[in-house]
Amino acid sequence: MAAITRLVRRSSSISLLASRCLSSAVASEVNSQATPFNLHLKPNLQRKDPKDRNVQWVFLGCPGVGKGTYASRLCNLVGVPHIATGDLVREELASSGPFSAQLAEIVNQGQLVSDEIIINLLSKRLAAGEAKGESGFILDGFPRTIKQAEILEEVTDIDLVVNLKLREDILLEKCLGRRICSQCGGNFNLASINIKGEDGNPGINMAPLLPPAHCMSKLITRADDTESVVKERLRIYNEMSQPVEEFYRSRGKLLEFDLPGGIPESWSKLLRALNLDEYEDKRSAAA
Repeated sequence: MAAITRLVRRSSSISLLASRCLSSAVASEVNSQATPFNLHLKPNLQRKDPKDRNVQWVFLGCPGVGKGTYASRLCNLVGVPHIATGDLVREELASSGPFSAQLAEIVNQGQLVSDEIIINLLSKRLAAGEAKGESGFILDGFPRTIKQAEILEEVTDIDLVVNLKLREDILLEKCLGRRICSQCGGNFNLASINIKGEDGNPGINMAPLLPPAHCMSKLITRADDTESVVKERLRIYNEMSQPVEEFYRSRGKLLEFDLPGGIPESWSKLLRALNLDEYEDKRSAAA
C-alpha cells in the first residue's frame, strides 16, 4: 500500500508540471469544428484527470534535431513510455498483425502510411499500455499534420507539446554526419559543429558522437542522407509542421525550445523550461 501511495503522489506531482511550464505561453479559447473520423479498432481509452496520471506529452522537431534522444531521456526521468510511431510501424511489419500486409505493400511502393493506420497502431499501443498499468507517455514526432492532431484529440488528451528547434544549416550538417554500424546497428554522428557567435547570436558547439573502435570500419550512411534529400525533407517538414504548431499554440499547449548546443549544453536548460530541474535533483539525491 505504501508503494502505491508513493506512485500516486509521484504521478500527481509530475502531471502538474505541464500547466506550470506553460505559464509564459499565451492561451486562447478555440472552438474546434474538426470533422470526426471513424476509426477501425479504436479502443475505448479512459480519459483520466491529469492529477491522477503521469504526463502525456508530444515532442516535435525537424529531422535530425534529436527528438528521440531528449524524449527518451525525459521518459526515463519521469517514468513514462517513449512511443515513436516509426517504431510502431516497424513492429507491425515484423508481426502478423492486421495491418502488416497492407503496410508491407505501402512501404515497398514508397508511399506514405495513412493517418488512419498510424492512429490505429498508436491507439492499440496506448490501450496495451493502459492494460499493463502504464501511466502517461511521450510521443516522438507525432502528430505531423493537422488531420493527425485532430484525430489524436479524439483518442487521448495531450498536456504539452515541446517543439525542439535548431538552425537549418546545423540540422543539415547533423543529418549528413549520421552513421550506422552495419554489425551492431548502433547510431553515431561524425559531425563536429563549432559555430562562433555573431550579430548578437550565441555560438553553438556540438561534439560528434563517435563509435567505439570496433565499429569504425563498419559504419554505413543511410541511403537518404544526401544533401538534396535532407534539404527536401526539411522543406516538407517545415511546410507541414507550421499548421500543427499553430494548432497547439492556439490551445496554449506549445512550448518552443531553441537548442543552445548539444546534450551537455541543452539538457539542463530543457529541464528548467519544463520545471523538471528540481525533480531531477531530488531523484538524484534519493538514488
